[in-house]
Amino acid sequence: MNYAKVCKIFRSLAITSGDVIMDVYNSNTFEVLLKSDYSPVTIADKKADELISRGLKKYFPEIPVVTEEQVKSHDLNASVFFIVDPLDGTKEFIKRRGDFTVNIALVVNGVPIRGIVYAPARQRLFYTDENGEAVEEIPYFSVSKIGLIKKIKTAFSDNKALKVVASKSHRNEETDKFISKYNCKELVSAGSSLKFCLIAAGEADLYPRFGPTMEWDTAAGHAILSAAGGSVLQVEDKQPLNYGKPNYKNPFFIASSKNVILK
Repeated sequence: MNYAKVCKIFRSLAITSGDVIMDVYNSNTFEVLLKSDYSPVTIADKKADELISRGLKKYFPEIPVVTEEQVKSHDLNASVFFIVDPLDGTKEFIKRRGDFTVNIALVVNGVPIRGIVYAPARQRLFYTDENGEAVEEIPYFSVSKIGLIKKIKTAFSDNKALKVVASKSHRNEETDKFISKYNCKELVSAGSSLKFCLIAAGEADLYPRFGPTMEWDTAAGHAILSAAGGSVLQVEDKQPLNYGKPNYKNPFFIASSKNVILK
């Protein structure tokens, strides 16, 4: 696998689709439709999905693509695949709150080994480089010119004063009950896969998710957090969250920095 090429194409597709998304975001109005599962979808989701899917298939025709917006791809079964959420955090997008991302990841034998998360409204860009290290690129972003690159690592967390990040749209009683077990100095709400990246960058320590997610929601952020020294473990057995599961549905999980003592 040519990881330098993977990194280059991921970055190009993420930035380009981010521009497409922001064109819709900054328009006066856009239509919101409901999918069969009653989750919202916009023209921005569809345009970004088309752009990313077409690009991945052009440059890596031998690797299948699983994407949220193409239901037929949810039946794919492969040991190596790309997995895409062209607009993670559609509810945040609709409410114009900015916490939405473009997620692209490469999964090999159940493990997300490369990923990119781009938050165009927040101007934050995180990815794994060609060597598999986690980095954040400093804005502003251009396909033709790479900016300042900063390697990122999870914080050495103080278990007596943790910074916990939780979902804006999906926080529930079970999540709050879990958080209450920890010495929490600060609780931050964030949308989309940015939560993984905040831990990867040392800006948070713990992200519990007691609610439904799909693999395209988590794979890119998971790859970046793992590369930064963190982990994503299933709640039930504390084993690493794996990928390529039936229907690409995730169990509940806990994402954390390296030395957080899980309850």
